[in-house]
Amino acid sequence: MQPEALNCPNCGAAVSSDRTQCEFCKSRLKTVACPSCLGVMFLGSKFCSHCGEQALNAEVLELENPGVCPRCKLELQSLKIGVTTMRECLRCGGFWMSVETFERLCADKEEQSAVINYAGSKPREFDSLPAVNYVPCPDCEELMNRSNFARTSGVIIYLCKRHGVWFDAEELPKIIDFIDKGGLARSREKEKIALEDERGRLRDEQRQLAMMESRTGGGRFSDDQQGGGFGGVISRLFDL
Repeated sequence: MQPEALNCPNCGAAVSSDRTQCEFCKSRLKTVACPSCLGVMFLGSKFCSHCGEQALNAEVLELENPGVCPRCKLELQSLKIGVTTMRECLRCGGFWMSVETFERLCADKEEQSAVINYAGSKPREFDSLPAVNYVPCPDCEELMNRSNFARTSGVIIYLCKRHGVWFDAEELPKIIDFIDKGGLARSREKEKIALEDERGRLRDEQRQLAMMESRTGGGRFSDDQQGGGFGGVISRLFDL
């Protein structure tokens, strides 16, 4: 594909579409596809120069240490899409964001739409990912846990509890689609029912223990022994 003449979204200067930095204002540049006409445009442009449609509300951020992609080992690029800040691998299309950011995204329909539009706007450089079951956290480089999001989505995410969540290409749009169709709400309702069942079982056990103690005069069990099952259910809720 031949480079096109585009305008820098920051200073307006004419820049070739194959450039990664504006030679005038030194801003970092990234080309994306317009979600309407698929024409090439710079990320951060307000309007598509081909069809005139309003562009994605996204900008490239400068981060001193953005970390590397756990798949490709290339430096990640920091982005702000709407109010959602995350990092992206320009080669495989994977995304990295903090747990707090992901939780806000799960609850914000408008931001979900903006992220979906961006995530689907640019093809990846390759379609198959390496068959690696566990990958390192981009921040601390420790191996992350694999988890089936909400236990029922069928979408595997990688979680570092201290730093964030990694989504391989196409996983984030699938998760947002799962949430949009009510999957997360249904999963949480199932967990609530399971939690109530567990509480009822523990109450029954405690009543039985109290009856046995009253008959035998034995000592009481420790708090850890009484509450272990309940704590396990709480842990499952945090996984959501």
